[in-house]
Amino acid sequence: MINFNVPPYTGKEIEYMKEAIENQKICGDGPFTLKCNEWIEKQTGTTKCLLTTSCTHATEMAALLTEIKEGDEVILPSYTFVSTADAFVLRGATAVFVDIRPDTMNIDETLIEDAITERTKAIVPVHYAGVGCEMDTIMDIAGRHNLMVIEDAAQGIMASYKGKPLGTFGDFGCFSFHETKNFSMGEGGALLIRDEKYIEDAEILREKGTDRSKYYRGQVDKYRWQNYGSSYLPSDMNAAYLYAQLELAEEITQARMDRWNQYYELLMPLADEGKIELPYVPEYCIHNAHMFYIKTKDLEVRSRLIEFLKQRDIMAVSHYVPLHSAPAGIKFGRMHGEDKYTTKESERLLRLPMFYKLTADETEYVAKQVKAFYR
Repeated sequence: MINFNVPPYTGKEIEYMKEAIENQKICGDGPFTLKCNEWIEKQTGTTKCLLTTSCTHATEMAALLTEIKEGDEVILPSYTFVSTADAFVLRGATAVFVDIRPDTMNIDETLIEDAITERTKAIVPVHYAGVGCEMDTIMDIAGRHNLMVIEDAAQGIMASYKGKPLGTFGDFGCFSFHETKNFSMGEGGALLIRDEKYIEDAEILREKGTDRSKYYRGQVDKYRWQNYGSSYLPSDMNAAYLYAQLELAEEITQARMDRWNQYYELLMPLADEGKIELPYVPEYCIHNAHMFYIKTKDLEVRSRLIEFLKQRDIMAVSHYVPLHSAPAGIKFGRMHGEDKYTTKESERLLRLPMFYKLTADETEYVAKQVKAFYR
């Protein structure tokens, strides 16, 4: 069986986790957590990075730091994971969904401005498949309307838009290190902070509302309850697992890119015949080979192809069900404008196996079977 995903593993994870245990500090903000924070800060150029228990929690922190409250509105695509919306509806905000672009599957930047009302507080672009949204346009809109921007860059580490890393354009950026991502700590994420004025509040929020981070740095003699907060710190053992992969980030990314390019080349004949569509990456975007997908003619063809591949020991999967059509999306949000592409494109998209140690032979076999289906 060729699985859809295999969590990344380099071989050093257990060694580093053992080291974390021997350090006798396996809770949050241990040595490996700090190493991961520093690596991400250096890689992205962000002002501050705080490792979190998940990208969901990083986004929740961003919503709290943005002071999202009941009655506010937040603009985002419907084609995204539930956490993108959850972070804001938990605060009482309304999720205002706008349509996506059919080429990149990202939010259609030309539809955002029309969705803005006097209640709008933030824009939340989602960088689907590690391909950057049109951030120049989005940041211009946000600047003219005095809106916050929170980037859902769950799939975006090691990717960039016009030379700048994803997650570093907005006021906040959110990474995921879930087991399905390019680098993993099982469950985990990171909050990227652009403006240093938010750093102290973020540290307090992440440490149950206390200034314990200052205490650890020797800046105060005891820590106190300063504000509301929660426990958004991952275990240092999880961070140790992640750091083993961050050390090999270039190698892991290149391995994935090799397989992505192989898929693209092998399946190009089907695209030339008009039987499938291949992913589109604008020339000014550098992606990270987070996923490889194809688009079939419609839902019926996709369902048949999934079953065809399953019978040949290949696990290929669909992706998001548009949030605006889900029960909670109807309850907590609304679609602004026409759903011209979101549902239609989501029903065509099929993700093929993609992971760090996927082999060239396995990739060739998958592509061969996709071609066999269309023959």
